[in-house]
Amino acid sequence: MKTISFEELPTLVGQEIGMSDWQTIDQDRINKFAEATGDHQWIHVDVERAKKEMPGGKTITHGYLTLSLVPMMGAGILRITGVSRGINYGCNKVRFTNMVTVGSRVRGRQKLLSADARSGGMQMINEFTIEIEGQERPACVAETISLIYK
Repeated sequence: MKTISFEELPTLVGQEIGMSDWQTIDQDRINKFAEATGDHQWIHVDVERAKKEMPGGKTITHGYLTLSLVPMMGAGILRITGVSRGINYGCNKVRFTNMVTVGSRVRGRQKLLSADARSGGMQMINEFTIEIEGQERPACVAETISLIYK
Protein backbone atom coordinates (compact mmCIF):
# COMPACT_ATOMS: atom_id res chain seq x y z
CA MET A 1 0.00 0.00 0.00
CA LYS A 2 1.20 3.47 -0.90
CA THR A 3 0.82 6.25 1.69
CA ILE A 4 0.87 9.93 0.76
CA SER A 5 -0.32 13.15 2.34
CA PHE A 6 -3.31 15.14 1.15
CA GLU A 7 -0.99 17.93 -0.02
CA GLU A 8 1.31 15.56 -1.93
CA LEU A 9 -1.49 13.75 -3.77
CA PRO A 10 -1.24 15.86 -6.97
CA THR A 11 2.36 14.62 -7.45
CA LEU A 12 0.90 11.20 -8.33
CA VAL A 13 -1.21 12.44 -11.24
CA GLY A 14 -0.58 10.39 -14.37
CA GLN A 15 0.93 7.50 -12.43
CA GLU A 16 -0.22 4.00 -11.71
CA ILE A 17 -0.64 3.93 -7.94
CA GLY A 18 -0.66 0.18 -7.48
CA MET A 19 -2.71 -3.00 -7.29
CA SER A 20 -4.99 -4.44 -4.64
CA ASP A 21 -4.86 -7.93 -3.20
CA TRP A 22 -6.72 -10.66 -5.05
CA GLN A 23 -10.35 -11.26 -4.02
CA THR A 24 -12.15 -14.54 -4.70
CA ILE A 25 -15.69 -14.20 -6.02
CA ASP A 26 -17.76 -17.02 -4.54
CA GLN A 27 -21.42 -17.90 -5.01
CA ASP A 28 -22.32 -16.67 -1.53
CA ARG A 29 -21.09 -13.15 -2.38
CA ILE A 30 -23.04 -13.22 -5.65
CA ASN A 31 -26.20 -14.41 -3.88
CA LYS A 32 -25.90 -11.70 -1.20
CA PHE A 33 -25.50 -9.05 -3.90
CA ALA A 34 -28.59 -10.42 -5.66
CA GLU A 35 -30.54 -10.15 -2.40
CA ALA A 36 -29.31 -6.62 -1.73
CA THR A 37 -30.15 -5.36 -5.23
CA GLY A 38 -33.10 -7.51 -6.26
CA ASP A 39 -31.20 -8.69 -9.36
CA HIS A 40 -31.88 -12.43 -9.37
CA GLN A 41 -31.22 -13.08 -13.06
CA TRP A 42 -30.50 -16.78 -13.45
CA ILE A 43 -27.03 -16.24 -14.97
CA HIS A 44 -25.95 -15.04 -11.52
CA VAL A 45 -27.85 -17.25 -9.07
CA ASP A 46 -29.01 -20.49 -10.73
CA VAL A 47 -25.98 -22.77 -10.44
CA GLU A 48 -27.69 -25.82 -11.99
CA ARG A 49 -29.00 -23.94 -15.02
CA ALA A 50 -25.63 -22.25 -15.51
CA LYS A 51 -23.96 -25.68 -15.61
CA LYS A 52 -26.10 -26.49 -18.65
CA GLU A 53 -26.49 -23.15 -20.42
CA MET A 54 -23.59 -20.82 -19.62
CA PRO A 55 -20.24 -20.84 -21.42
CA GLY A 56 -17.89 -22.59 -19.00
CA GLY A 57 -20.85 -23.97 -17.05
CA LYS A 58 -20.64 -21.43 -14.22
CA THR A 59 -22.65 -18.50 -12.90
CA ILE A 60 -21.23 -15.03 -13.48
CA THR A 61 -20.83 -12.07 -11.18
CA HIS A 62 -23.14 -9.08 -11.58
CA GLY A 63 -21.29 -6.28 -13.36
CA TYR A 64 -22.32 -3.88 -10.61
CA LEU A 65 -20.98 -6.26 -7.98
CA THR A 66 -17.63 -6.06 -9.74
CA LEU A 67 -17.85 -2.25 -9.79
CA SER A 68 -18.86 -2.16 -6.13
CA LEU A 69 -15.48 -3.66 -5.19
CA VAL A 70 -13.68 -0.45 -6.23
CA PRO A 71 -13.83 1.32 -2.83
CA MET A 72 -12.59 -1.76 -0.93
CA MET A 73 -9.82 -2.42 -3.42
CA GLY A 74 -8.84 1.24 -3.57
CA ALA A 75 -8.52 1.36 0.22
CA GLY A 76 -5.88 -1.37 -0.05
CA ILE A 77 -3.92 0.50 -2.73
CA LEU A 78 -3.65 4.09 -1.49
CA ARG A 79 -3.79 5.68 1.96
CA ILE A 80 -4.03 9.47 2.02
CA THR A 81 -3.08 11.04 5.34
CA GLY A 82 -4.69 14.22 6.61
CA VAL A 83 -8.14 13.35 5.24
CA SER A 84 -11.24 13.64 7.45
CA ARG A 85 -13.68 12.07 4.99
CA GLY A 86 -14.13 10.97 1.41
CA ILE A 87 -17.17 10.44 -0.77
CA ASN A 88 -17.87 8.73 -4.07
CA TYR A 89 -18.99 11.42 -6.51
CA GLY A 90 -19.68 9.20 -9.50
CA CYS A 91 -18.16 7.80 -12.65
CA ASN A 92 -17.35 9.38 -15.97
CA LYS A 93 -17.23 6.06 -17.76
CA VAL A 94 -17.72 2.40 -16.85
CA ARG A 95 -17.26 -0.59 -19.13
CA PHE A 96 -17.77 -4.26 -18.27
CA THR A 97 -15.36 -5.89 -20.70
CA ASN A 98 -15.27 -9.51 -19.53
CA MET A 99 -17.37 -11.92 -17.46
CA VAL A 100 -16.25 -12.86 -13.96
CA THR A 101 -17.23 -16.46 -13.37
CA VAL A 102 -17.86 -17.81 -9.88
CA GLY A 103 -14.61 -18.92 -8.27
CA SER A 104 -12.52 -16.35 -10.13
CA ARG A 105 -10.05 -14.07 -8.39
CA VAL A 106 -10.07 -10.37 -9.21
CA ARG A 107 -7.88 -7.42 -8.24
CA GLY A 108 -7.93 -3.69 -8.85
CA ARG A 109 -5.29 -1.60 -10.57
CA GLN A 110 -5.48 2.16 -9.90
CA LYS A 111 -4.12 5.07 -11.92
CA LEU A 112 -4.60 8.66 -10.75
CA LEU A 113 -5.78 10.76 -13.70
CA SER A 114 -6.29 14.06 -11.85
CA ALA A 115 -6.31 15.64 -8.39
CA ASP A 116 -7.83 19.12 -8.40
CA ALA A 117 -8.55 21.48 -5.51
CA ARG A 118 -12.25 21.88 -4.71
CA SER A 119 -13.73 24.09 -2.01
CA GLY A 120 -12.20 22.68 1.17
CA GLY A 121 -11.05 19.50 -0.47
CA MET A 122 -9.84 17.78 -3.59
CA GLN A 123 -11.50 15.96 -6.48
CA MET A 124 -9.71 12.83 -7.62
CA ILE A 125 -10.37 11.07 -10.89
CA ASN A 126 -8.98 7.55 -11.10
CA GLU A 127 -8.89 4.95 -13.80
CA PHE A 128 -9.69 1.72 -12.03
CA THR A 129 -9.17 -1.55 -13.89
CA ILE A 130 -10.46 -4.76 -12.35
CA GLU A 131 -8.41 -7.67 -13.60
CA ILE A 132 -9.30 -11.36 -13.60
CA GLU A 133 -6.53 -13.74 -12.66
CA GLY A 134 -5.34 -15.67 -15.73
CA GLN A 135 -7.31 -13.51 -18.19
CA GLU A 136 -5.85 -10.94 -20.54
CA ARG A 137 -9.03 -8.86 -20.83
CA PRO A 138 -10.12 -7.13 -17.61
CA ALA A 139 -13.57 -7.48 -16.08
CA CYS A 140 -14.18 -3.76 -15.75
CA VAL A 141 -12.57 -0.43 -16.54
CA ALA A 142 -14.05 2.53 -14.69
CA GLU A 143 -13.16 6.20 -14.47
CA THR A 144 -14.25 7.05 -10.94
CA ILE A 145 -14.61 10.42 -9.23
CA SER A 146 -14.02 10.89 -5.51
CA LEU A 147 -14.02 13.93 -3.25
CA ILE A 148 -11.73 14.04 -0.23
CA TYR A 149 -11.65 16.63 2.54
CA LYS A 150 -9.09 17.69 5.15
